[in-house]
Amino acid sequence: MVLALVLSGSVVALVLLGLFVFGLRRRLIQRSGGTFDCSLRWDVALGEPEPSGKGWIYGVARYSGDRIEWFRVFSYAPRPRRVLERSAIEVLARRTPQGEEELALLSDSVVLACSHRGTRLELAMSEDALTGFLAWLEAAPPGQRVNVA
Repeated sequence: MVLALVLSGSVVALVLLGLFVFGLRRRLIQRSGGTFDCSLRWDVALGEPEPSGKGWIYGVARYSGDRIEWFRVFSYAPRPRRVLERSAIEVLARRTPQGEEELALLSDSVVLACSHRGTRLELAMSEDALTGFLAWLEAAPPGQRVNVA
């Protein structure tokens, strides 16, 4: 009986510690400011007839100079999962979530189809975050090429 109580108490403590570390990591990512909620779908196939809800990963993006660092929300990794350089991002199209995507993404998300160094990707963010993202892209230093559709 005592062993069961100690064991279940240890499991609860580990779960609480894990949740605390998730919260602490997110706080550290957001500490420097310039963050926004952003779902990502990497290496999207061209000509997909109906976008599905598969492949979307919920994350947080952070502006860092001339690049965006994208972190998975449900991860303990201290480093970004993807880094997108401003000069390599090409915006291809903008659309609203369709079909099953509406369930996989946050409400009122806008999907932005992009290309980064030959890889097609999609970013889903709020309308406010999209406005900031497009302004950041267009605010590239003189001499840098920026492609915004």
